[in-house]
Amino acid sequence: MKAVEVTGTLDEKGQLYLDRPIEKFPPSRVRVIVLFPEVTEEIETDPDDTPIEEIKASLRRALQEAKSGQTRPISELWERIDGE
Repeated sequence: MKAVEVTGTLDEKGQLYLDRPIEKFPPSRVRVIVLFPEVTEEIETDPDDTPIEEIKASLRRALQEAKSGQTRPISELWERIDGE
């Protein structure tokens, strides 16, 4: 067997919904192991768990801003980073 790690959500009916599809495998039966956080553990948030649609929308806005000339010189960005 091959292991693939993916996150998901368990709803109130006990149905599991994966955050992303598992690709490159043919349709088949699978074994599932579900890991729940301990009650005392803080639920970790993955910095890479931004929904794809939100990322796409952000990229579209950035492209529109670049096309319309709403940009800043790189030097300004470095000044803001150094100031923090």
